[in-house]
Amino acid sequence: MSGVTSRTLRHYDEIGLLPPAWIGGNGHRYYEEADLLRLQQILLMRELDLGLREIQAVLDSRLDRVSVLREHHQRLLAERDRLETLARTVGRTLAALEEDEDGSGMTKINRPENLFEGFEHRAEDEAEVRERWPAQWEESRQAVETMTAGGTERWQREVTAQMIRLAEHMVAGTPVADPAVQAEIDTHYRGICRFWTPNACGYKGLGRTYVEDPRFRANYDKIAEGLAAYQRDAMDVYADARLS
Repeated sequence: MSGVTSRTLRHYDEIGLLPPAWIGGNGHRYYEEADLLRLQQILLMRELDLGLREIQAVLDSRLDRVSVLREHHQRLLAERDRLETLARTVGRTLAALEEDEDGSGMTKINRPENLFEGFEHRAEDEAEVRERWPAQWEESRQAVETMTAGGTERWQREVTAQMIRLAEHMVAGTPVADPAVQAEIDTHYRGICRFWTPNACGYKGLGRTYVEDPRFRANYDKIAEGLAAYQRDAMDVYADARLS
């Protein structure tokens, strides 16, 4: 109902943010109405850019809920204004993409960075990664800090261009084990290694994240529906062949 993945729910349980009402003999977690209300508050505060530790502190405190919600309401109004600006940016990008449609079923993007223009780095994402993978987060943070604005723009262009090339292989029906597809995945892996160096298990996990996390999957769907799953499968083949 909430769109939250089972992996995220497991993480919330592990850190004590959202324990289930009980766990069945089959290992499944079960949630009652009070847990759903708590999850709603968690999702609301994530939308307001609070980190997981901040959210837990708020939920575990005895603050007056009306006062807390009033403050959240003010922040939501500010967020509404930000989203209106973002909507205008996306509208301009959409108009440009529609003009470039050539009837082949693939969109030609002259300015790939427009896909990301206006989007902010979300603090709660960083907090979750930092808590779950501290060593990899530190490695990635150091790499990001060395990138210039021009370097970041080039990286965004490279990432989007690669997604488009993979989409073209997918639409053409190219198997994920095909050398041409695996060459693209090798480029992807080397790009990831600029920030952290995953082993076979970690790289497969990243591929699953592209499919299971709605935020990642939405970015892939902007290029071509089903692209996230296609890349995940190709990453699995690469990990088994090159990283195991």
